[in-house]
Amino acid sequence: MKYKLLRNISTVTCLILVLFSCSDRTKQQNNRTPNSQVILETQDWKSELVETLKLFGHRNWIVVADGAYPKQSNPAIKTITIAESQLEVVRFVNQYIEKSVHVDANIFIDKEMEFVPEKDANGIDAYSAELHELLAGKPVKKKLHEDIIGALDESAKLFNVLIIKTDLTIPYTSVFFQLECGYWNATAEEKLRRNIPN
Repeated sequence: MKYKLLRNISTVTCLILVLFSCSDRTKQQNNRTPNSQVILETQDWKSELVETLKLFGHRNWIVVADGAYPKQSNPAIKTITIAESQLEVVRFVNQYIEKSVHVDANIFIDKEMEFVPEKDANGIDAYSAELHELLAGKPVKKKLHEDIIGALDESAKLFNVLIIKTDLTIPYTSVFFQLECGYWNATAEEKLRRNIPN
C-alpha cells in the first residue's frame, strides 16, 4: 500500500515538473522570433541607446528609421520600436555620439530623398530642411538606399546593429550612423599602415 502511494506521488510530481518545463519553454519561444531577433516595444529608448552605445564601437551601426523600415533577418540586428518624433531621435543620437569619447560617426542619408516631390510625399520638404539644419557641420554622405543597406548588411555579418524604428510615414528618411573610433581617425590609421614593414 505504501509502495503504491509513493509511486503515485512520484508520478504526480514528475507530471508537474514536465508541465512547468513546457510552460517555461513556450514563454521563451513566444518572446523570440524564428531567428532569435527580439523586437522590443519600449518607452525608455534613451536608456536603451545609452547602454547600447557603451558597448558599441568602430564598425557598429545605429539607424533611426521611418515606419516602413523592414525587420531584418540577421540576428545581429536588434530593432526597437518607439512612439517619438523621428527628428528628435536623430537629434538625441547625434548629440549623444558627440558627447562620447570612444566613438564618432559617419552619417548616411538616402540620396533618393532629394528627388522625392512634395506632392507625392506630404511633409518631405519641411523634413529635409529640418534634418539639414539639425546635422549642419556634420560629415553627412548621401548614397542610394540600397547601397547603404548593403554596407550595413555586410557589417552585420560580424558586428551588431541597433535600429530605432519610429512611426514617421515619409519615404527615404532613415538616418544611418556608422560608428568610427572617436580617438583615432582614418588619416592616423593610414600613416600607421605605411610605417609598418611588409
